[in-house]
Amino acid sequence: MDNLAGFTAFVQAAEMRSFVAAGRVLGISASAVGKSIARLEERLGVRLFHRSTRSIALTSEGTVFLERCRRILGEIEAAELELSNSKSAPQGRLRVSLPLVGSLLNPVLAAFARAYPQVELDLDFSDRRVDVIEEGYDAVVRAGESADSRLMSRQLGQFQLQLVAAPAYLAQHGTPELPADLLHHTCLLYKFPSSGKVEAWPLPEWNTLHAAGLPTVLNCNNVDTLLHFAESGLGIAALPDFAVRAALAAGRLRPVLDAHRRHDGAFRILWPSSRHLTPKLRAFIDFLTAHVFPGH
Repeated sequence: MDNLAGFTAFVQAAEMRSFVAAGRVLGISASAVGKSIARLEERLGVRLFHRSTRSIALTSEGTVFLERCRRILGEIEAAELELSNSKSAPQGRLRVSLPLVGSLLNPVLAAFARAYPQVELDLDFSDRRVDVIEEGYDAVVRAGESADSRLMSRQLGQFQLQLVAAPAYLAQHGTPELPADLLHHTCLLYKFPSSGKVEAWPLPEWNTLHAAGLPTVLNCNNVDTLLHFAESGLGIAALPDFAVRAALAAGRLRPVLDAHRRHDGAFRILWPSSRHLTPKLRAFIDFLTAHVFPGH
């Protein structure tokens, strides 16, 4: 504990550049701060400060040691916070970035809001790549893996892209038997607004087909709009299985080229690994894991 007191006195003095100011913050005298740091220097065998009658300044060894001490004290503070939070109810503002799949997430988010009325949800729906830490998000939900080593993640569940069309469209234009047949069909494409790129369809021949110029009547960044156009008989669309499940069951849509489809995707929730789980974030992660893809 004496070591910790020395670390705390050292960090306060280094940040405030004054033993007097550090003592005021810590509730002890400037002399006590000086003695604590002197004992620390003696134990370490190095000088941490250059001292004069008017000011103090870190030595090169002190500068290196300061970063270490900040991390040590930060971990202790975080551990204390985590323990105290474990007894607290989830509350406060939760800032989350989510993909543009409202039909999948909206019911779950509403259920979370009912279950945790003290949590204020601040939601941003976008397909762009966000910097979770720099932009100050508590968490993000995205499809696919993340290569950012600063983030922790948990899989919410898997999905597949399916090619679908309305029975009326297929009756009028015929059912494609091979991927190459799509060159003679009207396609409804999803375009990522952040990059302007079209989402690839789950077919091995997709790049060749797209380069050849598929007949297209719609490019949009909204799954619900693509679903509506497909159900209206305006063309063939590639949509997540969770978005078309009800329409397929009701017969409003039929699968297309199922034997040629190759796709597996997953949604994950990600959060900064340096950020200890507050009750509100822990509750949100657990709730989404249990309810976005129930039974997975």
